[in-house]
Amino acid sequence: MFPIDFFWRAAERWPERIAIDAPEGTLRYDTLAARVSAFAAALVNMDPAPQSRVGICAGNSTEHIVALLAVLACGKVWVPLNPKSTRAEIRRNVDATEPSIIVLDAACIPLLEGAPGARIYCQAAGDDPLPTLAGLSARYAGAPRPVFELPPQATQAIKFTGGTTGAPKGVMQTYRAWLASIGNQIHAWGFDEHERYVVAAPVTHGTSTYLLPILAQGGCHIILAGAGAEAVRAAFKDKGGTVSFMPPTLVYMLMALPRASRADFPKLRRLIYGGAPMPPEKIREVRNFFGPVLGTTYGQTEAPQILTVMRPEDFEDERNWAAVGRATWFSDVAVMAPDGTLLPTGEVGEVVARGDLLMSGYWRLPGLTAETIVDGWLHTGDRGLIDGRGYLYLKDRLKDMVITGGFNVYPVDVENALGQHPAVHECAVFGIPDDKWGEAVQAAVQLRAGQPAATEAELIHFVRERLGPVQTPKHIHFYDTLPRSPVGKVLKSAVRERALAAGAAAASSS
Repeated sequence: MFPIDFFWRAAERWPERIAIDAPEGTLRYDTLAARVSAFAAALVNMDPAPQSRVGICAGNSTEHIVALLAVLACGKVWVPLNPKSTRAEIRRNVDATEPSIIVLDAACIPLLEGAPGARIYCQAAGDDPLPTLAGLSARYAGAPRPVFELPPQATQAIKFTGGTTGAPKGVMQTYRAWLASIGNQIHAWGFDEHERYVVAAPVTHGTSTYLLPILAQGGCHIILAGAGAEAVRAAFKDKGGTVSFMPPTLVYMLMALPRASRADFPKLRRLIYGGAPMPPEKIREVRNFFGPVLGTTYGQTEAPQILTVMRPEDFEDERNWAAVGRATWFSDVAVMAPDGTLLPTGEVGEVVARGDLLMSGYWRLPGLTAETIVDGWLHTGDRGLIDGRGYLYLKDRLKDMVITGGFNVYPVDVENALGQHPAVHECAVFGIPDDKWGEAVQAAVQLRAGQPAATEAELIHFVRERLGPVQTPKHIHFYDTLPRSPVGKVLKSAVRERALAAGAAAASSS
């Protein structure tokens, strides 16, 4: 069985149910199945090789979902390309995976200029006679559904995590991992045929793990009519949304909308957050506003989305508010000492995981794969403990990754960009807790002697041009001399502590 088979079975069982509710209209299961089958046949005609890569660079839309399902339906490998990334980052990911076909929005044409791969456009790009998803689907309407045979450990998707410098880390997610994720989601949240999922976060990211679980149970995906919190509220209020996954930042924005109230979300059953922590005081605020519907998950691209889960009923006990839940089906989660010994209940160490949810490795990076998966255990880089009831509590990260607004930012990438400025002698990038973003990227900078001084605004603009807004520091702290260890290494913990102290002092004086 393959992940796409969940959709085929649902289409046979509920052909007349609505699968997608979008601004341009609704799409029934039988119609969606026909389009997916036709486009899958078109992809095979363009490139008959199984397991060849297909990149998709598009915003959330019906066409994006059709294209993704079609890739899954023909034995090819999905490579999501985030349209909010920079051209350089997308090009690195394309060069690494060598997709033979790229499906894209017309707005993404500049991001992919000069990159290899045949183009298929989600919609017509002006008056140019370019190949479109709709045109190819019409041409191959009624063609036999592609058939393929691949083992469970074959790759279903290559999703990128890690830096924009050096070799990007393409996580190879297997058919087995996707099947485990689908089962975990349905079991954890109790999805059924009445579900109406509000597609609030990008399909290129965590939202992709909810597409098939909702469709498997005969539910409907609601595509937003616009962008931002107001469009999300409208989807819940006017379209009867029952569930959504989003970063905490968006949850807070929904509560802050003008005249916002619980009545705007009449059928909401599950509000799932992820990608960043939610402080206990914020959990209280969210539950007071929305009621007992809050849930969260913990996972990584290397073990997608749902290694552990906190259901709304788990949040009833305030002791659990600092936890990320208990292990889901098909996964073991444990805490390990540096010598590889599994630690007992209550002791802090590195969080490790094993089971069907794990990646097979990093694309063409066997050395890094061997460092990350040791004796079957995935080393997450997070530190935490598991209590006597099985709840996992994260303490900090062994890695320096910052999670801001649901996106991963790796400090080394920002440090490398900042270091390119002629006025910067050395810098350290870190994250600090932030009510809006979960964590905010900040930097400590020591300027180069003998060079014209650079301002905070200048350095922020410099990074933004190279990395985009997500990875750009929200604030830069200037040092005459950065604090260092006896061997000359910059003490990132020290500059972070000073930044926290400065923020606390500013808050108390305001």
